[in-house]
Amino acid sequence: MNLLVREISASLPFFTEVIGLKVVYSDPDFAALEFGSDIRMMLHADHAYDRFAPEVARLAKQGKRGTGAEIRIMGIDPDQVEARARELGFTVNVPAQTFQHGWRECRLEDSNGYMFAVGVISG
Repeated sequence: MNLLVREISASLPFFTEVIGLKVVYSDPDFAALEFGSDIRMMLHADHAYDRFAPEVARLAKQGKRGTGAEIRIMGIDPDQVEARARELGFTVNVPAQTFQHGWRECRLEDSNGYMFAVGVISG
């Protein structure tokens, strides 16, 4: 997965300190992140897409990113993620809870407004 973010350095704390991903590589344009061998993702700064006219217009819009999409990450303790998110001032939209289908999750937003559901299969 690759997410376009306004600024790499401002985006990293959510992924590293809240979600618990490890930075494999980072510079002002790009970051590669992982959690064990199962979760890998990338971040690209908006300016890395400056040469692509359709993206420039879209990325210039203010507001939350990814409306209508929810990024689900399985295998990370949602209670710990929620606690770290609250401590660092990130928005928690749905506190950690166990749903009827057996998935325990919390839903929260990164600094760009992307929605994440982080959780584990309970019981």
